[in-house]
Amino acid sequence: MNSGGARPLRALLIANRGEIACRIMRTARRLGLRTIAIYSDADRDALHVRSADQAVRVGPAPARASYLDIEAVIRAARDSGADSIHPGYGFLSQNADFADACAAAGIVFVGPGGAAMRAMGRKDEAKALMQAAGVPVVPGWQGEDQSAGVLAREAQRIGFPLLVKAVAGGGGKGMRVVRSAAELPAALSAARGEAARSFGDDRVLLERFVEAPRHVEVQVIADAHGRCVHLHERDCSLQRRYQKVIEECPAPGLPAALRARLHDAAVRAAAAVGYVNAGTVEFIVSGEEGWFLEMNTRLQVEHPVTEAVLGIDLVEWQLRVAAGEPLPAELPVPRGHALEARIYAEDPRHGYLPAGGRVGRLRWPGGLVRVDAAVEEGDRVVTDYDALLAKLIVRGESREAALDQLEAALLATRIEGVTTNLAALVALSRDADFRAARMTTALIDARGESLLPDRAAQREHAARIAATALLAPSRDADLDPWAARDGWRVQGGREVTVRLADVSAPGANATVVATAGSGLLPPAAVEVSPEEVAVWLDGEHFRFARVARGTPAESAAAGGEVLAPMPGTVLDVLVVEGQQVARGDPLVVLEAMKMEHTLRAGGAGRVAGVNAQAGQRVRDGERLLSLADE
Repeated sequence: MNSGGARPLRALLIANRGEIACRIMRTARRLGLRTIAIYSDADRDALHVRSADQAVRVGPAPARASYLDIEAVIRAARDSGADSIHPGYGFLSQNADFADACAAAGIVFVGPGGAAMRAMGRKDEAKALMQAAGVPVVPGWQGEDQSAGVLAREAQRIGFPLLVKAVAGGGGKGMRVVRSAAELPAALSAARGEAARSFGDDRVLLERFVEAPRHVEVQVIADAHGRCVHLHERDCSLQRRYQKVIEECPAPGLPAALRARLHDAAVRAAAAVGYVNAGTVEFIVSGEEGWFLEMNTRLQVEHPVTEAVLGIDLVEWQLRVAAGEPLPAELPVPRGHALEARIYAEDPRHGYLPAGGRVGRLRWPGGLVRVDAAVEEGDRVVTDYDALLAKLIVRGESREAALDQLEAALLATRIEGVTTNLAALVALSRDADFRAARMTTALIDARGESLLPDRAAQREHAARIAATALLAPSRDADLDPWAARDGWRVQGGREVTVRLADVSAPGANATVVATAGSGLLPPAAVEVSPEEVAVWLDGEHFRFARVARGTPAESAAAGGEVLAPMPGTVLDVLVVEGQQVARGDPLVVLEAMKMEHTLRAGGAGRVAGVNAQAGQRVRDGERLLSLADE
């Protein structure tokens, strides 16, 4: 990259993986930089590896032995001739020691310096700095004395409900809401344990818990010449367990005075720590008030919505600032409204557990939809890291137009072979409160499973669509309403009974009576082959095999086994052999993807056998317990 700064960049190592690594490479390549990927053994054949000019192995699958190994990443940069490193987000992106190691090795780190990271990296120290800079903060307590007595006393002073929060890290890990003094000891224990496993630091702080707030963040960027500016704000209120799901720019319905205060506070926050490069200052908002939450000293996952509204490439700005160039004299003016939806490999009908597998047929929406993807057809999705597969970004002249585009884009997306959260995203894009900008950070968790339509009803609906499609053999095989909105009718007045077996749920059968001429095909994509009918309905995939008349229905597997839903580590076994359990009773606590997952009994019974113990590493599908029905 030919910059006007003291050090032009030539070769960029991306110290990350997945969609963000691919996205950074696209900009770097456009600017003429040679791109270098790093990978673990689990990612040897990943898309970001195939997309780079060069790829270097940094270790085995566990992140701490590969993507989080500072010495291995610096060695990869030296061996490949990289003069700069972009950390993306996650992994080492907010690690001050890594930024310092890059500087010591003479490698340009595309981000802030280690001192600024340290100042903002610990939530307790950052809050004190922000108070000194005149930035409003949520009332609370932070201190070195982590004794139970001090925490209990401070909790009573703050009042309930309050939030226990790890001082290090982010992403919602090490956070617990406490609504009474009786809940505090258990919440402290859980938050500290999760923080220690995720960040190696079990210290916590206490904050007043603001009920049902909005989450608004301000994008800032500063150059090495003393100029710091904001690039407007984003609303990231649609979250699940503190993990963002859908983001938008600008924040809808924000009072003008509050918007201006947040922009000003964000710039003052960055300037207070001598910040250079791109970062995001996050606030929680309630009514016409806003309080500092934290600063993410890196590129955000949701940065594309800012790019869409401002017409810029934020990664390019990062690279130019890192090369010593000043920020543009004239800043862009926002136009329209943009939304981003995160597609995860996870199962929303089973507690959003991470899902793995091999991607089968894959179809992204066309038109003006931006897709930042981490996979292609045939790629293997691993459960060792974050479950983000892709992001869909849309822009419209109004928020309503952007929401309509988002819904259409989600319905046009098909990912086979791996379970995703597409159905939940479709439901959110239609949600009345979200459409009316009445969302809060509690919306998704409050909806729970009711966010999705009943699975049995959805399967029956899909079966009727499949049966109706079989009665129209003259239609094209792929009946996609987003390509043809005219609808269609099957002519005639006869009733036909069609027996189908749901291939996507073995053992589930349906006998459907379809009436020819009964109406229009619902908004669904249908593919008919000689052996089966595939239906995409509201983001969910159903496959039906035709069952010959008279074939007995297969019974669903009855088994009384409790299986590991994903690879992980058993934290605790909560039952013993011979114990009676009721439906919903907790059985096993499993740690995977740095999160705790409690497996519960699906019905009443007796524990017939225990096959797991605390500390044991288990594979996906491995038997943990055996239950005998009562």
